Amino acid sequence: MKFIKWLLIIIILLGGLGYGVYHFGTKIASDKIMEALVTELENSGEMENIKRAIENDPELQAFINGAASVDESTLPFTTKEEATKVIVKKFGISGIKDLQSRVKEGQVSKEEILQEVAGKLTEEEITALKVIAYKELYNK
Repeated sequence: MKFIKWLLIIIILLGGLGYGVYHFGTKIASDKIMEALVTELENSGEMENIKRAIENDPELQAFINGAASVDESTLPFTTKEEATKVIVKKFGISGIKDLQSRVKEGQVSKEEILQEVAGKLTEEEITALKVIAYKELYNK
C-alpha cells in the first residue's frame, strides 16, 4: 500500500513537472525566437524589404487588408508575443526552422506556405495574425 502511495505521488510530481516545463519552456522559447527574429530583421534591413514586398504584391495586400475592420476583442491573441507562442506550439521550433530554410532556398511558394499555415491554425488565429501584420505594416 505504501509503495502504491509513493508511486502515485511520484507520478503526480512528474506530471506537474512535465506540464511546467512544457508551459514555461514554450514561453521562454517563443520569447527568445521573437526577440532574435525581430533583432535580425531590423539589423539586416529585411523588415523594410518585407514591408515593401507586401505593399507591392496585390495578393498579399488583399490578404492583410481584410484585417483593418476586425473586432480585436474576438481574437484569440492580439500581440506579436502571444502570436509567437501559438505558432511555436502549433508548428514547433523545428517546423519553423524547416519552413524558414525552405523559404530561403526558394523551395516553397506563397500558396504552399498559406496552405500549410491554414492546415495548422484555426481561422480565428489566422485572422489574428492578419491583424498583427496589418498593425505592424501601418504602425497602428
